[in-house]
Amino acid sequence: MNEVEIGNRLDVENIRLASVERRSFAYLIDEVVVTVLFAVVIWGQVADITSPEQIMAYSQQYLPYILVAKVLYQAIFVYMYGATLGKLALKIRVVEVEYFGLPTVQQAIIRAVMRLVSEMLFYVGFVVALFSPIKLTWHDRFSKTIVIDV
Repeated sequence: MNEVEIGNRLDVENIRLASVERRSFAYLIDEVVVTVLFAVVIWGQVADITSPEQIMAYSQQYLPYILVAKVLYQAIFVYMYGATLGKLALKIRVVEVEYFGLPTVQQAIIRAVMRLVSEMLFYVGFVVALFSPIKLTWHDRFSKTIVIDV
């Protein structure tokens, strides 16, 4: 199904796409949530940091855990609720494009991984949404999902 067909189906069903601004703000909320949760978990181990070199060493040491935490957070929340905490706060939801229902486990995982890939590639996967008639990011395209208002 191409973007025009999806757009037509959205019109017929009277479903509105979430704006780029709301999606961006939800993204910021989610980043703060994951960062704070991770900081709480490792606080005892990093409380004694006294130099920039130590900060770099700890950052490199914990990077794989942060990446896994981000993927799990995104995948679990999108699969279970169709939305992360940021999306819930802004009343937007991820749905699959076929029937506009909750994403499958596979779609949620693909979406979470591709979202991380987009971040690691200087957010190019997010920027492409600005040029898409229905605001599809890479993670939307690969997972066959869209983000709508609820």
